[in-house]
Amino acid sequence: MYNGYYYGFDMTYLVLVVPALLIALIAQIQVKSAFSRYARVRCTSGLTGAQAAQRILQANGITDVRIEHISGKLTDHFDPQAKVIRLSDEVYGVASIAAVGVAAHEAGHAVQYAVGYGPIKLRAAIVPAVNFGSKLSMPLLLIGLLLMSFTRYAELRTVFYYVALAGVFCFGLCVFFQLVTLPTEFNASRRAMQAIRTTHLLDDEECAAARKTLTAAALTYVAAMTVSLLQFLRLLSMFSRRRD
Repeated sequence: MYNGYYYGFDMTYLVLVVPALLIALIAQIQVKSAFSRYARVRCTSGLTGAQAAQRILQANGITDVRIEHISGKLTDHFDPQAKVIRLSDEVYGVASIAAVGVAAHEAGHAVQYAVGYGPIKLRAAIVPAVNFGSKLSMPLLLIGLLLMSFTRYAELRTVFYYVALAGVFCFGLCVFFQLVTLPTEFNASRRAMQAIRTTHLLDDEECAAARKTLTAAALTYVAAMTVSLLQFLRLLSMFSRRRD
């Protein structure tokens, strides 16, 4: 083994990234399983996801947010710029426990913006920088490391070192975005469960089922952050080895 490589294989990938990818895969399987299970259970209130989201908006005095249908599965999201909650095929017009839970979660994001919740405002503020950084991180890192390997001149190696460092920094912005996303998602789920109870969208037994669905969904964000963080550590390790 030399500088993190074993017979040409990067051991940091095996140690850091592969376990994280497995965690992310398991989290995705769990959320799909939980959603599919409770998507087949009709809620006693008979309210669809769109109706549930509308009730939560009304309960919070939010009148400038629309609710629209979007095709796909688990494509639900809140668009703060357009002020639209977009609900997927299995949520918008479906009166199931899973549909109410997911719709309430997206309505929770709308409430976050309405009340000026700090983390979601920070996340929205850094989106342009993150989008820019995500496009540049890998090209800068690969170009910098590649040119460092082929140049013999110390001055050029220093220049390419900082090019690669800029790539690592750009990827770090993506990791920071994932980190900020965690509290916004957990908070949206907490607001969703509170709203479900106060507006009587689900009974107690159904609330427990909805919580399981939202918890499984939240774990996907934890997994995504873990993958990004460990990938960032791997990049730092690669960067350090090439610098040496």
